[in-house]
Amino acid sequence: MDGEVDVSSHGDPRESPRGNPQGDELAHTFAAALADLSLQTVDVTVTTAGTRRVLRVLVDRDLSRLDPSDSTSRVAPLDLDEVADATRAVTQVLDESDAMGERAYTLEVSSPGVGRPLSGHAALRRNVGRLVELTQVSGATVTGRLVAVEPDALVIEVPAGRRTPAERFTLSLPEVRSAQVQVEFNRSDDDSDEEED
Repeated sequence: MDGEVDVSSHGDPRESPRGNPQGDELAHTFAAALADLSLQTVDVTVTTAGTRRVLRVLVDRDLSRLDPSDSTSRVAPLDLDEVADATRAVTQVLDESDAMGERAYTLEVSSPGVGRPLSGHAALRRNVGRLVELTQVSGATVTGRLVAVEPDALVIEVPAGRRTPAERFTLSLPEVRSAQVQVEFNRSDDDSDEEED
């Protein structure tokens, strides 16, 4: 029988976990090992197709070390070495426990990537400085630079258009239905330099 177990958003109570006991248990199993690397679990999925199982673990930076009053600094994306370190840590913990049982499985560890919809405070906070498309609960969409993410609100800056001036406004987080990072191919040098620091 095919099945999928999924749990999301470990580490930030303002995000909405899907609440799956097996995923919660697995995330808890390697939470301390990831915390030692300043990382946290974002999502855990176990997919079963016949006799094959795949354990997918999405990790990202642990934001608990940021100053709570800091809503504007950029959070660097994970690099390949950090994902490799996370893979080794998760592998070691799973090898030392029986969390996955005796059946063989394939482990895949990665960061969420730009294609994953942003959900909740932590996901939005990690993307300050990025161009995002927000869909409001009203259905209206807006594309702009995410300038700040506070505990209950975000600030977005919409660039000037041919006939409209630049605009900066604040939305409460409950007003935001969904958000998606927009890939930029022509970023200014100032933006690129800031990300490399």
